[in-house]
Amino acid sequence: MGVAIFPISNSLEKIDFFKSLINEVSISVSIFVGAITFTGSIVAMAKLQGWLSTPGWTQSKVRHFVNIVFAVASLIAFFDLINGNTNSIWLLVIVSSLLGIGVTLPIGGADMPVVISLLNSYSGIAAAAAGFVVDSQLLIVAGAMVGAAGLILTQVMCKGMNRSLVSVLFGGSLSAQSTTSSGSGEYTNITSCSVEECALTLEAANKVIIVPGYGLAVAQAQHTLREVTKKLEQNGIEVVYAIHPVAGRMPGHMNVLLAEADVPYEQLKEMDVVNPDFPATDVVLVLGANDVVNPQAKNDSSSPLYGMPVLDVQEARTVFVIKRGMSAGYSGIKNDLFDLPNTSMVFGDAKKVLNDLIGELKDLGVGEK
Repeated sequence: MGVAIFPISNSLEKIDFFKSLINEVSISVSIFVGAITFTGSIVAMAKLQGWLSTPGWTQSKVRHFVNIVFAVASLIAFFDLINGNTNSIWLLVIVSSLLGIGVTLPIGGADMPVVISLLNSYSGIAAAAAGFVVDSQLLIVAGAMVGAAGLILTQVMCKGMNRSLVSVLFGGSLSAQSTTSSGSGEYTNITSCSVEECALTLEAANKVIIVPGYGLAVAQAQHTLREVTKKLEQNGIEVVYAIHPVAGRMPGHMNVLLAEADVPYEQLKEMDVVNPDFPATDVVLVLGANDVVNPQAKNDSSSPLYGMPVLDVQEARTVFVIKRGMSAGYSGIKNDLFDLPNTSMVFGDAKKVLNDLIGELKDLGVGEK
């Protein structure tokens, strides 16, 4: 959205569009916000794909000085453009683009979903400003809706992580802070199990809670998961889904994913509702979730996750974690859940593991009644 907005605004330089203060401000805002959105989104995508890491210097006070310089230069170009100096357009584009990079680059770890929601809001603001420029009421309304929705999502994300937006934008990367966390280190008590052992435990359970995460979306295994839960339900086993507000890339990600697989809405339980149920749960199946089930958030005050509300899956009798390997989550820190005696790791691609689990449940006669 950002890259689509500021070239449109720039093209208006040639048609002498500076006829009113509203147009002047709208053009400047669309260029300023659009450039920040574009470069910020590129950096966020690169970091989420693992193409770009957080440079060490961005975690020092130097980054604040650099961003202040970019911000001041952007404001100078912004007001110069409002005053009718069209030569400032490209200066505003360049400096705003650098500001977008400078603000987004230090942010990482579990804070990244918040940044994505905020950038989504910025894209709406840029679109609405461009709507004033081209006199399009549709673009103004659509941009305003996207901007408002993005701000709401950002607020929900921050609340779900128990962090303020200021701490996300100016507090640095959680993954960088994790290097000094006392919870970081090697795993010492990992227990792995086969799909067959997992199936046997599920067959004997009375209540099962499923905890979906971004890994489930990556594997596109929601339909396969639904087949597994249908078999369990046909065997008289109670099945519910525990939904953390920041699971996935944005609020509601898991709800939409499970809705695609026709999971009944009443089976989706929010964190505050489902947490008291874990002690009475026989089996918890964690699929692609990591930071949102990390006990460090409650037990380790030195952890960068400390204070973030999490799902208390460790309170269940048995926990199975389906995971490709031992890689960390967004925060880049060790997950103490994996070392607990009631946790077993089932290694492999989520979709393949679930397909194998369906076969094992069939062999046990689960869901064949």
